[in-house]
Amino acid sequence: MRIGLQIPSFTFPGGPEQIGPTFGRMAREADQAGLHSLWVMDHFFQIGVVGPPEEPMLEGYSALAYAAALTEQITLGTMVTGVTYRHPGILIKTVTTLDVLSGGRAWLGIGAAWNEDESRGLGVRFPPTSERFEKLEETLKIAHQMWKGDESAFEGEHFTLERPLNSPPALRSPHPPILIGGGGEKKTLRFVARYADACNLFDSEELPRKLDVLREHCEREGRDYAEIEKTSLSYFSSPPSVDAAVDTIGRLAERGIDHAIFTQGTGQDLAGILGEALTQTEKIVPSGR
Repeated sequence: MRIGLQIPSFTFPGGPEQIGPTFGRMAREADQAGLHSLWVMDHFFQIGVVGPPEEPMLEGYSALAYAAALTEQITLGTMVTGVTYRHPGILIKTVTTLDVLSGGRAWLGIGAAWNEDESRGLGVRFPPTSERFEKLEETLKIAHQMWKGDESAFEGEHFTLERPLNSPPALRSPHPPILIGGGGEKKTLRFVARYADACNLFDSEELPRKLDVLREHCEREGRDYAEIEKTSLSYFSSPPSVDAAVDTIGRLAERGIDHAIFTQGTGQDLAGILGEALTQTEKIVPSGR
């Protein structure tokens, strides 16, 4: 079982001047605790389930680049980038840059986008749902093409790239893993089966059914279900004990999750707890889960 930490809030004691030192410390602690992954949200305004939009929110890839310079082993990604936020060619170039500078530790976390308020607020066009999914599929195709080193022109309904050059290439082989966030059963999980290396689902009662749907999509796509890394996103409403974290990890492993990602709550310091839970979990969860 792999363990990850998501940091969704940058409202730290001491105000904006303490954001850099505090976030940097959290990244180093997660790395030193042996966690597999570190994630930030790719939002421009804070989201409602965490706090009001006026709360501090860092741009995701700048934050990950900062974390990359302070860490050595932990992998780095956004949970997840809305497809409407960046032109796909620039997005793949950005993730590739993170991968090169971090020594091959980048993820491409991506989804169809949902936060219309921040898009309208910053003047980013927010198209209808059907168009966002069309753009998501084209972006996934462009990612595979650019990471293969194929510079031939890409002509889609929404995007045209005359020469999708990507130099330097990513260090991760065959490419930075692609994680698609979301549990939509008709399109999102079908895109996971067709294009992705990992999925991300909420830790909820629906989790087993979502994984069954993904398995069905894999069968239709001719994809080995076991090839896809199943990740979940969990949240502790109050500071957990190591035993509570171990219990949650064990439950998720039983449900078929390979990579449990936990959201850092206000006033919590999860890295140390998760590191200790990881040590205990390795004794009870088979390696490779």
